[in-house]
Amino acid sequence: IYNTSKIMKIVFTGGGSGGHFYPLMAIAEAIKNQIEEQNIVDAKLYYIADKAYDEKALFVNELEFVSVPTGKMRLYFSIQNFFDLFKTFGALFNALLKMIQIYPDVVISKGGYPAFPVVVAAWILRIPVVMHESDMAAGRVNKITSKFAKRIAVSFPNSINIFGKDKITAWSGQPIRKEMWETSGEGTRLFFKIEDKAPIVVIYGGSKGSEIINSAVFEILKDLVEDFQIIHQVGTLNEKTANSRAQFALQESQYKNRYRAIGFFNPLMLKMLGASADLFITRGGAGSIFDMALWNKPAIIIPITNSNGNHQRLNSYSYAATGAAIVIEEKNLEPNVFLAEIRRIMSDDALRKKMSQSGEVFVREDAAEVIAKEALSIALKHEK
Repeated sequence: IYNTSKIMKIVFTGGGSGGHFYPLMAIAEAIKNQIEEQNIVDAKLYYIADKAYDEKALFVNELEFVSVPTGKMRLYFSIQNFFDLFKTFGALFNALLKMIQIYPDVVISKGGYPAFPVVVAAWILRIPVVMHESDMAAGRVNKITSKFAKRIAVSFPNSINIFGKDKITAWSGQPIRKEMWETSGEGTRLFFKIEDKAPIVVIYGGSKGSEIINSAVFEILKDLVEDFQIIHQVGTLNEKTANSRAQFALQESQYKNRYRAIGFFNPLMLKMLGASADLFITRGGAGSIFDMALWNKPAIIIPITNSNGNHQRLNSYSYAATGAAIVIEEKNLEPNVFLAEIRRIMSDDALRKKMSQSGEVFVREDAAEVIAKEALSIALKHEK
């Protein structure tokens, strides 16, 4: 079966988190540019997943959203895992129908549970799949669907063989949206209502926040604000609670205005902080790590102890080996250790400068373009 229309069709799939979704949007940007450069007259892009995740990003990148609700396999015991098995089987049938209707020339998969039924459907229909893995350890879905992939790209240079030497795998780097490359610190202090010139420490625990990191921060918050301005992403559901905890911790501090709790950092905030922050404290997800490398910022990384395939610890230590970051394990996140490490880095200008320069090797500006070119090359062959 071949796509008999003259319109090139490309399907993007993956999701469940921004770490899966936003690299896809970076590749979509690069695909659009390549379509213009190669004078491809008719092309249509689709995003197939259980949820749109970010409708604005889909609209800007001209992707049509196609819904395929599916189940999720959790790492922990849950009765929902049993019921979600049936959802997954239903999603496979649904994805097959949607893929027959669209019949794309190539599928670009980022992993995550929404990608599974789409990639399996592509394999059944003999549609080529290009896959990307951000982490040092393969995600559960990517580990399975790699068997169906024609090409695989990876973000970390030393993870080239995680899918086996028989797979055609290339180090592309992490696809990052163009808007994130253009940071600007102008207006940062006004935007975040920073009233003085204290150095800025950003705590960046992911869209849902991190209770372990949040609790550790509140333990030492009174000491932190004596020297630093703290901008703290606490998680979308935790903002009210975080402000109450901060108010209690800082009730006797004259520097209480140096703390800002924010539920979620949008791209504008991240661009401002990427230009203005003096230190980032973050989790070990690939997205956060490559943001630090892109912005040349020293970092303290606190990886999740029991992440899938131990990928957060592997990511963190791989990045820290460059000298760009230090790693504090969750089990070692004692208040005195945490505070001492922050102060040690912030009191040493030479160290911060060295850390800032060390992560550059991790960033490839052409990552999205490399994947886009390969995907288009495969699509053009399939279209004929």
